Amino acid sequence: MVYIALLRGINVGGKNKIDMKMLKQTFEKAGMYDVLTYINTGNIIFSSSELSKMELSRILEEAIHNDFGLQIKVVVRSVNDVRAIINAIPDTWKNDKDMKSDVMFLWDEIDHESVLKTLVIKPNIDTVKYVPGAILWSVDKKNVTKSGMTKIIGSKLYKQVTVRNVNTARKIYELMQAQNS
Repeated sequence: MVYIALLRGINVGGKNKIDMKMLKQTFEKAGMYDVLTYINTGNIIFSSSELSKMELSRILEEAIHNDFGLQIKVVVRSVNDVRAIINAIPDTWKNDKDMKSDVMFLWDEIDHESVLKTLVIKPNIDTVKYVPGAILWSVDKKNVTKSGMTKIIGSKLYKQVTVRNVNTARKIYELMQAQNS
């Protein structure tokens, strides 16, 4: 089965620096195969068999701690999980000069539609959807400072998500599909 491991908080602002080539080796040592990294922010596509996503997360978090001395949360999603998320993103959503659209991948502990009740969503500014495994959020760039999206930073919820823009999420899925075929 093809999976994506999404690491939270690496190579951001000079903190938790991890070289992608070394990270690939860490995954391979941990028993993963067909390992591919995408950009420098902790997106690792890999294959594994016979293990649950929870077991994979635990193994990979431990391997990263052993090799890099960092306590990094690893969210694991299968190609089928990511397909459902990508299919839920409206085709018109982009991350460009006019629009900011993000996928907030949720920790399993908070992966429920009720998580939307904890968000500050501004009507007529924010478009927010829950899909199993993620919150999808889009706002016109001209309204970003008015958006409830900015209220998430520093919140308890923010520590339980890892965010990718929709362009990155779509590319991850494209790479997963290629590896899956």
